[in-house]
Amino acid sequence: MAQSKQEKIAKYENFVDTRLKPDLVHAMAARDKVMDKERVFADLAKNIQMLQENGMKKMRTMVNLGSEVYVQAEVPDTSSIYVDVGLGFHVEFKLDEALSFCATKQKLLDKEVEEHTRQIAGIKAQIKLVQEGIRELMNISEERISEIHRG
Repeated sequence: MAQSKQEKIAKYENFVDTRLKPDLVHAMAARDKVMDKERVFADLAKNIQMLQENGMKKMRTMVNLGSEVYVQAEVPDTSSIYVDVGLGFHVEFKLDEALSFCATKQKLLDKEVEEHTRQIAGIKAQIKLVQEGIRELMNISEERISEIHRG
């Protein structure tokens, strides 16, 4: 009987370590990636607003050519902007249109972040449930677990 319990405990611990924890790490990384996209669109919207507020018709900037190699660039006309809309496509927008696109894109990304957050919460709940099952199999009370962690 004790051998069967130990096998079950080992099986559950293995499930947490090999399945649930990697799923949690993957879900958190996916959420972080979406949050990075969200920040990019927020920065773009902020920069567009700055262009509009300051009435800048042209500007100088630094452009990353890749591998952190930068060159100065002059933008002779700031009335329109090219925005990466995904899948390698860039669309030319007037500044007002770009702001509208950024707002729409940020709403979609917010929903995606919420979905990833729900997924993360679900995985954490599963981990907690399995750990509770292991505790019951081992017949260890909550007080004993607290003593073990403190001591």
